[in-house]
Amino acid sequence: MSNHFTLKQHNIDVPNIVRNAMPAQLYQEALAYEADAAIADSGALMVRSGEKTGRSPKDKRIVDHPDSKGDIWWGSVNIPVDEHTFAINRERAIDYLNTRDKLYVVDGFAGWDTNEQIKVRIICTRPYHALFMWNMLIRPTDEQLESFGEPEYVIFNAGQFPANRYTTGMTSKTSVDLSFENKEAVILGTEYAGEMKKGIFTVMNYIMPKKGVLSMHCSANEGADGDVSLFFGLSGTGKTTLSADEQRNLIGDDEHCWNDEGVFNIEGGCYAKAIDLSAENEPEIYGAIKFGTVLENVVYDDHSHAVDYSDVSITQNTRAAYPIHYIPNAKIPCVGGHPKNIILLTADAFGVLPPVSKLTPEQTMYHFISGYTAKVAGTEVGITEPEATFSACFGAAFMVWHPSKYAELLAEKMSEHGTSAWLVNTGWTGGPYGVGSRIKLKYTRAIINAIHKGLLDDVTYTTDPIFGLAVPTTCTIVPDELLIPRNTWSDGEAYDKQAHKLANLFIKNFEKYKEGSSEAIINAGPSE
Repeated sequence: MSNHFTLKQHNIDVPNIVRNAMPAQLYQEALAYEADAAIADSGALMVRSGEKTGRSPKDKRIVDHPDSKGDIWWGSVNIPVDEHTFAINRERAIDYLNTRDKLYVVDGFAGWDTNEQIKVRIICTRPYHALFMWNMLIRPTDEQLESFGEPEYVIFNAGQFPANRYTTGMTSKTSVDLSFENKEAVILGTEYAGEMKKGIFTVMNYIMPKKGVLSMHCSANEGADGDVSLFFGLSGTGKTTLSADEQRNLIGDDEHCWNDEGVFNIEGGCYAKAIDLSAENEPEIYGAIKFGTVLENVVYDDHSHAVDYSDVSITQNTRAAYPIHYIPNAKIPCVGGHPKNIILLTADAFGVLPPVSKLTPEQTMYHFISGYTAKVAGTEVGITEPEATFSACFGAAFMVWHPSKYAELLAEKMSEHGTSAWLVNTGWTGGPYGVGSRIKLKYTRAIINAIHKGLLDDVTYTTDPIFGLAVPTTCTIVPDELLIPRNTWSDGEAYDKQAHKLANLFIKNFEKYKEGSSEAIINAGPSE
């Protein structure tokens, strides 16, 4: 590696630059310079992300520029900022970076398909951030690093320094700004490492659809016969758990693209939730917590350095970041063929959606655009009302184009490759949350296995009268009565009332997507 590496092309004159350091060196740096860094008994590096322990979506901005203005789905997700303000924040970040004695640089790739791959540079002040992105990007070989040249996108992470709240368009001391024209992102006022990861995902969500490539917030795995499945789902629906299957190879746990060759992972690592992590329930993830892994905001025993994964006193959003090859059955390189099955996961706390239903192409688009799950509202004693959550494309926070752009690409690719789609409810049965019970994981796994083995292709189906879904009447070890939600309720009329309530929430949410959606897609939703 050349000793003449410089950041002067970015107006940064710090002479001491640590570029693409290996984990052992970054451990050493972290223990020397990070106030809260410690080594867990498993060998993982434990760090704190400071005041912010999660993303700051209300502080994310995209530069409003004539070249990209017409492409972007402006609103509460993609908030505009003018070029001048971006320049101010960029200058503020670079001024801060220039005050440091030492900077860390990670040069790597996003996208395992070399035809779609982009070169990314991270410039940061914390060893923890460098190790995090070393894990999350695709790591270049020594030869690739030698010939890396200039990156296509640069992230200036000056997160220890605040934005100026009096700068036009700033709403707090936190600012995450992205310019597609400059091909740069600037981070101020947050040290949460996930902002870098999701910044790159946002970039891919912009540039890939321009090339006819579908970018997706989903996990992916592959069976012994090469059959690929995609799992879409919001937090708590089982996306990571169900894609980690010892019978199948993991392509990736979070971010993928689908092009003319098939599916490829965007990332070189996994970013798993660590709350209540155990060797019994998630053995693959638990086993990946070892030397080289970053553990964020966990609580540990001062004497033994054993982590208490159930302790959420710092945050509920405890996380582990590790290279994907730490998962034993990871498929390297992380690419696969065209998906045979797409599984849309929802955790319906209203207790009315069937555990599994087969979707028509139009229903797939409707439910993909809706991106539904239901969260359990609060922990008060007594009756607790479920709370519906809709996130377009199962990842609205990172989508740049209008959701219909991604939905159209999905429809085209599914049609071209004969992909089947399924809606799988991992939520409640026998009543809503507080009355019914969560569908057992063993039944959900049995459903997923039946889909993969084609066991639902020749069974009898019935149509749900409210949601119009094709529901199988039998599925391997799953009790037949569980498959028809109304049969699991003691009061059929109460079920009907709850089902109509959820149907109306779907219809109300879809109002904002009617423009740009075909009549066939609009009519594929539930009836009132």
